[in-house]
Amino acid sequence: MALSGRDTELKELGELVDGPEDRSGVVIRGEAGIGKSALVASAAEAASVAGLRVLRTTGAEAERNLPYAGLHQLLYPVRAGVAELPGPQRDALRTALGLASGAEPGPYLVGLAALTLLADVAAARPLLLVAEDAHWLDRASADVLAFVARRIETEPIVLVATLREGFESPLADAGLASMVLDRLPPDAAAALLDAVAPRLAPAVRTRLLAEAAGLPLALTELPAAVADLDGVDPVLPLTERLERTFTGRVALLPEVTRTALLVAALNETTSVTETLAATGALLETVVEPESLAPAVEARLVELSAGAVTFRHPLMRSAIPASATPLDRRNAHLALVEALRDQPDRRAWHQAAATAGPDEAVAAELERAAERARYRGGAAAAVAALEQAARLSPDAGARTDRLLLAAELAVESGRRETAERLVRAADPADPRRRATAGRLLSEFEDGVREDPARVAELARTAASVAADGQHDAALRILWSAAMRCFWTEPGTQARKDLLEVADRLPVPDGDPRIVAVTAYVAPFERGAAVLGHLRELVARTGADPEVDRYLGSAALQVGAFDLAARFSAAAAPGLRAQGRLGLLPRALAVLAWSRVRLGDLAGAVPAAAEAVRFARETGQPFMAGLATAVQAEIAALRGDHKQAKTLADEAERAGLAAGARPVLATVQLTRGLTGLGEGRFEDAFADLRRLLDPADPAYQLALRAYFVAELTEAAVRAGRTGELRDILAELDRPDTPSPALRIGLRYARAVLDPSDELFAEALHADLAGWPAERGRVHLAFGEWLRRQRRVVESRTHLRTARKTFDALGMTAWAERARRELRSAGESSPNRGPDARDKLTPHELSIAQLAAEGLTNREIGQRLYLSHRTVGTHLHRIFPKLGVSSRADLAGTLKSLEG
Repeated sequence: MALSGRDTELKELGELVDGPEDRSGVVIRGEAGIGKSALVASAAEAASVAGLRVLRTTGAEAERNLPYAGLHQLLYPVRAGVAELPGPQRDALRTALGLASGAEPGPYLVGLAALTLLADVAAARPLLLVAEDAHWLDRASADVLAFVARRIETEPIVLVATLREGFESPLADAGLASMVLDRLPPDAAAALLDAVAPRLAPAVRTRLLAEAAGLPLALTELPAAVADLDGVDPVLPLTERLERTFTGRVALLPEVTRTALLVAALNETTSVTETLAATGALLETVVEPESLAPAVEARLVELSAGAVTFRHPLMRSAIPASATPLDRRNAHLALVEALRDQPDRRAWHQAAATAGPDEAVAAELERAAERARYRGGAAAAVAALEQAARLSPDAGARTDRLLLAAELAVESGRRETAERLVRAADPADPRRRATAGRLLSEFEDGVREDPARVAELARTAASVAADGQHDAALRILWSAAMRCFWTEPGTQARKDLLEVADRLPVPDGDPRIVAVTAYVAPFERGAAVLGHLRELVARTGADPEVDRYLGSAALQVGAFDLAARFSAAAAPGLRAQGRLGLLPRALAVLAWSRVRLGDLAGAVPAAAEAVRFARETGQPFMAGLATAVQAEIAALRGDHKQAKTLADEAERAGLAAGARPVLATVQLTRGLTGLGEGRFEDAFADLRRLLDPADPAYQLALRAYFVAELTEAAVRAGRTGELRDILAELDRPDTPSPALRIGLRYARAVLDPSDELFAEALHADLAGWPAERGRVHLAFGEWLRRQRRVVESRTHLRTARKTFDALGMTAWAERARRELRSAGESSPNRGPDARDKLTPHELSIAQLAAEGLTNREIGQRLYLSHRTVGTHLHRIFPKLGVSSRADLAGTLKSLEG
């Protein structure tokens, strides 16, 4: 198609390809026929001339249900490089593309493999990736391309995608620049028409310009139908008028050509061989390639290298639309015969040819769904199961297929699809209703639901368990337990859940029961949970998902040291498996726990990565929790402005839905900020909210883990009477929570200071709790100085200052310095920590490099290309004043004290 009137857009595309700067590409939007393909073709031609390598893929409506079909098309020219990928990536990509058998590949691991392959190819020659008609790419391929687009940082790669207006694609939310094409202005439209049809009669020319209304495709195609122009209904939308123009051309072709075009339009691939074989089966004769020549002459299709391609998607869609239902059915059946060695495609054509219920076809589609799932194509599996449900004669089988499809939609983060499928399933029996409820709640752990739903889930779990379906009952209990974290269902609902859990024939030490119990009864059952956690910690690394929910369980019972260990063990396994939906949950718990322990250096990258992956996988409340942790870190570092900004952002994420852990962490941040700024009344008021059951920031477990901060605020605000009442309520002898016991020992020492109480606090096991040990030393030193025991005070204050400096807790370190100066000892100001010069992203890379990981291994951990990792290290070295990995390890180790 000519490019008249597109000079500005072509120049913009050229600039992007020549020097993408901080943009990884562009999505070109516009209506059908607006000239997107022509613009991209011109840009690709210019890129080739400039020395770039161009890789292409084009979405086709018929291929949407073939997982990774678009990715296969894109990577086929560089497939030899797959063999050079790291083992897990190589196996995942080969399995996804159907080149080998293997374990079900996670979509993010496939994405990482594609990114690594493309980065390696681009190292030899810059790449232009072109994804045309992205709205028709299969979902698996679109997700991979979006994954790649978000991670193109320093690689010489540009991605250009075209998207029809009114359609959506994951690429639209991948951070690419946007370019919207409008219809041509009158002068440009006239110039294009004159270039295509220079000898039109003035009246016809005027009519064509009016009919085309500036749409480039109409300007180039309508002149071919000028003889029939009076027969074109002007009331129809322009695209339908164009489709009629195309079908009018088809009607003039020989029968064999018309039949071949119908088969080609319904076929998923562009294979001439398949098209001719199916056409021959339909007409019961041998069909030669020459039969397509009339369609080429009519400018409907193009033939090249064994492929038949339609010149525009409207041409492809117009032909089946104009055929009779019987003709379409026969064409599908002919393709079934031609595709005997391709069961997935065969199943779809068989389904398209089936009008009513047919269990045999439904079962074949279900098997196709399982194969798609095995290759990591969840979206294709969902579509196959939904179609299988439509063809299911049995109502129970129909419901089960729809619920299985909904479960896959949940796993792939497609909420609207899952909700639609559950509504369509309309389950009647308790087991299926419980499954439906559990599926829909998993997107947000029931945050937006009525807390009364927990009691209903308890009854459902009891009913399902009574039928002997213990694993299903456990899954329902876990779903309900998660609600007890995000919302507050009340004492009776928690009691009901415990009763169901206690009756299940599952050992007490089963990790699932341990986690459910921790969430539901963190204090009443805390001793038992802690005992099991201490036994299970020796088994970390066996199953990352088990480690993840045991880390969450440890957080509930205040064992932050164990929570950090379990979560740290879970993260690598979840990364390796590509389970990025679960990874931000483990990372958020890891960051939360590390901050409470004082390990800010470890918490910073974990929190940043949790935010990034939670947003990417559509988990707003988990992103809010991780953002609140970032706010807490800023407060501890003394960056109060940043702490307030992040706390406000987290509050916006959690407040509307009442996500209690998010709001609790926000209030902790505000309390820390108030303490740091000397606003002790404000700090006490902010922290006091955590203890009010009527406040949305109240969270049953977390409320007990801020005792030290609450004590600081209360003592300095003169609210010790209220504090004593609070401590009496929290100090229950049956509650062994390590965090609570540490906080209570600290509070007793500060409220009624004595050598004995401070010694008791210091002699407790604080080996894994350096921030708490530093806090006790600081408070002890402050009290000793006020008692005029200045020499003794200096030892404790000095220890506190060194501890907080090493931990990066700037606000607390400065407080220790002030106290030391008041005790008559000068204390050198702490220079900026070299780690402070790094972004959280850079700190993650630096820490992994210091551990001895190669660039490829770091990239695999962080889902980046190894070349991006190398670029970051080149920036990190001068920031830290080092020149090698060995120096880097030494520098970071020295900073850890």
